[in-house]
Amino acid sequence: MKILGIIPARYASTRFPAKALADINGKSMVQRVYEQAQKADSLSRVVVATDDEQIYNHVTNFGGEVVMTGTHHQSGTDRCQEALVASGESFDYVVNIQGDEPFIQPRQIDLLTSVLDGTTELATLVKAITDPQVLFNPNSPKVVVSQTGEALYFSRQPIPYQRDRPQAAWLDHHQYFKHIGLYAYRTDVLARITQLPPSTLERAEALEQLRWLENGFRIRVVETDLESYGVDTVEDLELVARFSKTAS
Repeated sequence: MKILGIIPARYASTRFPAKALADINGKSMVQRVYEQAQKADSLSRVVVATDDEQIYNHVTNFGGEVVMTGTHHQSGTDRCQEALVASGESFDYVVNIQGDEPFIQPRQIDLLTSVLDGTTELATLVKAITDPQVLFNPNSPKVVVSQTGEALYFSRQPIPYQRDRPQAAWLDHHQYFKHIGLYAYRTDVLARITQLPPSTLERAEALEQLRWLENGFRIRVVETDLESYGVDTVEDLELVARFSKTAS
């Protein structure tokens, strides 16, 4: 399989503008993501997709590959489609690598791509939830998984609801999964899902992957035991900066 890794990196952000350029102990966020992605054995090529000239120039200066995309995109998925077309090359799959996870593990990417066999339409990662705070945190989307390893539904609420048990006991009686936002798209499917209008479920939960399910696409789920650390705020940046010093 020929797989393109794309790192969407926009400048505008309500909670943390220009976070792609934020310094983490001597390297920018986007550089750290790029270098980690390049270590994945399964990716044929890695590019940053941005809408900002500063980010574009920065990636070029550290020796990375970058493409300029429009400012109108509503999601990283939409930006990936434009970047795929701009790449000028044919690929079987695209992997959307979050631009705000500076310490993403290459083996997470390789684990996800291990299920890309040409028939898989879409794939994503999940991790078992063991902490009640994560289970009931609406900022941490959950995934309901079928017995055949496909996503049935994504929600900010814990599903299923256990009617006859107190919430404190829910984790003792059902395995819940947290969604990790690393996506793989078969390229023909990527072209199709980016033409779909927002769906009812997507609007309700503010989760774009519900649009795909609502339109009949199948999402393969791969379980990882590795944690994922995203940066949404300045406070998050301070935490990952401390993590970087500890890990180095």
